[in-house]
Amino acid sequence: MESISLLLGEALSPYQVTLTPSGAPGECLVTLKSAAGAIVVERAFNQAQLTDKWLLTDVVDGLHRDVLIAEGRLEPCVIAALRNAAQDKILANRN
Repeated sequence: MESISLLLGEALSPYQVTLTPSGAPGECLVTLKSAAGAIVVERAFNQAQLTDKWLLTDVVDGLHRDVLIAEGRLEPCVIAALRNAAQDKILANRN
């Protein structure tokens, strides 16, 4: 788990990343703190998501998105609009 913590720390710099066991078995809590020590994002993940290379990429992408939202640099409605546009594109390509 320590190597995963280091990878997350590098990927999510300048935020301080900590991994702690969560209440549920097989889950851990990922906490991102600012340089001032304030919690910016805190999310629980299944440990399998952190050990699989492809799932870990999704975790990092999701945490980046959550940081942008928490800092007010991205509105949740923008994410919904982007998802809808991507879904429409997929459906159009099927026809």
